[in-house]
Amino acid sequence: MPALSFEFYPPKTDDQRRQLHRAARKFVPFSPEYVSVTFGAGGSTLSYTPETVAELKAGHGLEAVPHISCVGGTRAELGELLAAYRESGCRKIVALRGDLPSGMASTGDFRYASDLVEFVREQHGDWFRIAVGAYPETHPQAEDAFADLVHFKRKVEAGADVAITQYFYNADAYFRFVEDVRALGVEIPIVPGIMPISNFSQLRRFSELCGAEIPRWMQRRMQAWGDDVDSIRAFGADVVAALCQRLLEGGAPALHFYTLNLARPTLAVLDRLG
Repeated sequence: MPALSFEFYPPKTDDQRRQLHRAARKFVPFSPEYVSVTFGAGGSTLSYTPETVAELKAGHGLEAVPHISCVGGTRAELGELLAAYRESGCRKIVALRGDLPSGMASTGDFRYASDLVEFVREQHGDWFRIAVGAYPETHPQAEDAFADLVHFKRKVEAGADVAITQYFYNADAYFRFVEDVRALGVEIPIVPGIMPISNFSQLRRFSELCGAEIPRWMQRRMQAWGDDVDSIRAFGADVVAALCQRLLEGGAPALHFYTLNLARPTLAVLDRLG
């Protein structure tokens, strides 16, 4: 079995918390390398993320890895957060720029993820294994595709150990991205991020926001099923499992699943992968 990791977001209500723990329990048998916990826009989860990390460790025995973000956090706040994670024994983090929420005029004390990675290394040396984001289909706010590759390389030079990509449905985009950054001298592992499909309208909305492309043939197929949720889920599981298989056969070092705190769509993919 390839190395697997699963991403969750911090719950804010009791119902969301129960949903998170139901999902986490179902992923434990897969012995994930780790699970990650996102960091809310504008620092809204400065407390929720650490709490969720602690709950996943204590309640399920999972290695829980927090996301930290430039957005909404001052140098002092992020310094305190990193110190607390280190004190708790955390050895991995995911360092991201984050998206600027509507109405916010400033990202905070760090403008780019590379600045944040540099800060972590300055404060904590090699204590943390740092993962950063990668965009096989180009970051939606990048000036152009080559500039995006240069920005990615800068994060690696700042001290990143591994990259996790934005989700995509075109394996060639991933393989080309890896080829391009290798040509720039980047050697760190690049783990594909996988988004299982269960709700077409939700997926389309996410994709418009993050710049991920849903191939036209996939869109038309899901549109044809309309409200037939079961058919969309079965189709999505088949498509995503085939994508994962091709990625692994092509040399992808692991798979990172964006679960949205749901187990069923990801389990359907893993079931098809055997």
